[in-house]
Amino acid sequence: MKPALLVIDVQKEFFKNPVTAQSLNDAIEYINAAIELFREKNLPIICVQDIEGDRVPGNDAFDLPESLDILDSDIHIHKTYSNSFTKTPLLETLRKLGVDTVILTGYCAEYCVLSTCRGARDVDLTPILLRNALASGKPENIKFVESINDVISYGALKKVLE
Repeated sequence: MKPALLVIDVQKEFFKNPVTAQSLNDAIEYINAAIELFREKNLPIICVQDIEGDRVPGNDAFDLPESLDILDSDIHIHKTYSNSFTKTPLLETLRKLGVDTVILTGYCAEYCVLSTCRGARDVDLTPILLRNALASGKPENIKFVESINDVISYGALKKVLE
C-alpha cells in the first residue's frame, strides 16, 4: 500500500456558519495529526481547494485557515467540481507518485469528500475515510458517509504505516 493524504476543501469560506465551523475545528485536530504522520513517513499530502464564486486564489474565502498545518511545499490541487478528480491533475499526480490508496479528510463529508471517494474507486484507487477527520454543516451526515465507506481510525492508520 502506498497512500496519500487528501485534505479536501478546508477553506476559510466554510467557517462562516457556526455549526460548520465547529465541525471543521473538530476535524482539523485529526487532519493535523494525519498530516504530521504523513510527513514523518515521507508520504504525499495533497491539499484540494474548491474554486467557486468568491472562492478564488487571492481571495480570503479561498485561503486555508491558520489552524490547518498544510505547507506551501505540500501538493496543492484546485478544483471546480465536487469530485476532486474531475478536470484536475490529481489522478496524474497520484500515479506519478505511485499511490494506490487515498486517505480522505475534509469538508463536506456528504458532498465533495463522498464524490471524491467515489471518484477514487472509479479510477481503481482504494479510498479510505479517516474517522473524525470529516466535517459538515450537518454533522449527523458524517456518520452516514462513514457507514457506507471504508473508514480507518487515526490509531489504526498509525499502526498500518509503521
